[in-house]
Amino acid sequence: MQSILQYRRFRDLAENQLATNPEKGLGLRQQPTFRRIKHFSANETDPRDSRSGDEVSVVSSQNTLPHPDQHNETHDDDEKASISPSMGRLNASVTTKASEGDNSDITEAIVVGFEPTYDPLNPRDWSFGKRLIVTIVVSFMGVIVGWSSSIDSGIIPQYADEFGVSEVVASLSTGLFLVGFGTGAVMSGPFSETVGRNPIYIITLIVFMLLLVGAGLAQNLAGQLVCRTLAGIFAATPLACAGGTIADVWTPEEQVFAFPIYAIISFSGPVLGPVVGGWIGQSNLSWRWTEWVTLIGAGIILITVVLFQPETYAPILLKWKAIHLRRVTGDDRYQGEIELRETSLPARLMLAMYRPVVMLIQEPTIFLFSLYLTVAYIIIFTFFTGYEFIYEGIYGLTQGETALCFLGLAIGLLFCVPLIPLNAKLRSRDITRTKETDPTGKTLPESRLYWAMIGAPALPISMFWMAWTARPDIPFWSPLAASVLTGFGMLCIFITCYQYLIDTYGTYAASALSSLTLMRYLVSGAMIEASIPFYKNLGVPYTLTILGCISAVLVPIPYVFYRHGPQIRRSRYSGNNY
Repeated sequence: MQSILQYRRFRDLAENQLATNPEKGLGLRQQPTFRRIKHFSANETDPRDSRSGDEVSVVSSQNTLPHPDQHNETHDDDEKASISPSMGRLNASVTTKASEGDNSDITEAIVVGFEPTYDPLNPRDWSFGKRLIVTIVVSFMGVIVGWSSSIDSGIIPQYADEFGVSEVVASLSTGLFLVGFGTGAVMSGPFSETVGRNPIYIITLIVFMLLLVGAGLAQNLAGQLVCRTLAGIFAATPLACAGGTIADVWTPEEQVFAFPIYAIISFSGPVLGPVVGGWIGQSNLSWRWTEWVTLIGAGIILITVVLFQPETYAPILLKWKAIHLRRVTGDDRYQGEIELRETSLPARLMLAMYRPVVMLIQEPTIFLFSLYLTVAYIIIFTFFTGYEFIYEGIYGLTQGETALCFLGLAIGLLFCVPLIPLNAKLRSRDITRTKETDPTGKTLPESRLYWAMIGAPALPISMFWMAWTARPDIPFWSPLAASVLTGFGMLCIFITCYQYLIDTYGTYAASALSSLTLMRYLVSGAMIEASIPFYKNLGVPYTLTILGCISAVLVPIPYVFYRHGPQIRRSRYSGNNY
């Protein structure tokens, strides 16, 4: 609904811009540049262009209407150019190459863009309040899918009793959901970059809700696990696309505030899910109410998205603008860059699936940060089964009281709030220093490492603290206080991993983040199954000590990268960004 109304508003705005000044409809500072597009057949490629990704080959000719401030120049030769439909702040830039004279099958196009100063069509020019609402909505989408990933861990005993299986098998409901998360996140990006963010959010939320119904009504273990796995695949969309939505509406400088807000809100989902699940398990309600509660929450989020969430993906918005300009002017040369893209959706899906795996293997930066975040996730998700051994086994708490202990992790997330202005100040300082030495230079990605440099030691400290104070002669408040430190450290690591990889890999950031998502959810899903035998056979102290030792080994990563990052991250994917 909101996207339909937005499309109609775009029509009126585009007409007003064109009526006021024809040049504004193009979003260019000077007269429009007319580009002639050479179309290659399915079996033909441009031998001069070896770049990968979603790109189109175009031919750029001389401006037909010279600007008064420009010298009157003529050029006899056309220039061959490549443009990326996902570039920059949304006005096309062109990298030229010499043409070889074959002008067959060439058409002329006028590529539209946003106005350079202020454009109400541009999401980054919307009011602060509107952009904040967009951020909060995608954050709560993250809450509901994260909630769904963990809520079933609170009813494992009841689930196991009904289906007559062990608790290890019962934990598959959570583990397979996480595996679905990892695989679904890889596929969501290309779809959102073809039809826009909103249609993908809405469609996947609807399918996710239908699968929740299937999981809640399933009368056998196999059916329930299949529905949970598929639900995880479709629930992955907010995880995969929310970062893109935030980047759509906030500038890189503003993302210093916006992304941590998103992270803090969305991470409350997997932390609060077991709280509700545990009390449902202890009550007289069926364990199936975990699915019904999640279904109600997802329905509220779906209605909110349909009624209030606007489309934010700039290439789609520019496509809408081009459609309206074609209709108003009758000139079919008006095109959005996304309409010039020749790479098919299946081809981009294949690229989205294999490139993250290749980058994970070939890129030490991606591998190390993926490993670090994966260990943090293993600690959090193994708590879903481990808290039963800590708080019920050692302290004799009830199932519902044990569930409340997850609130310690939630409090730890809130402890990150005071760090937002501090990190913003440090980032601003680094930007200022960069501009002083090179006015056109980019601030190094290492300025994104402050979160982890502050919070990284908290993770192993909390593990050792919890491991050796979770004893009957020490009150349960001690391991509970340690969990606050765990939540704080985990979120600091998450924020750093995402922001550092985005800044480092630029054009390939989506693939880098897919590598991060794929590894951490596949491994975490498997470790949930292994966690119960670990806690049973090794006991709480040694299991947590092992996790603490592993996380302690990885603590130096942000400090090493802060010192030697420019040397470590040189690669074919990131070498040209800085």
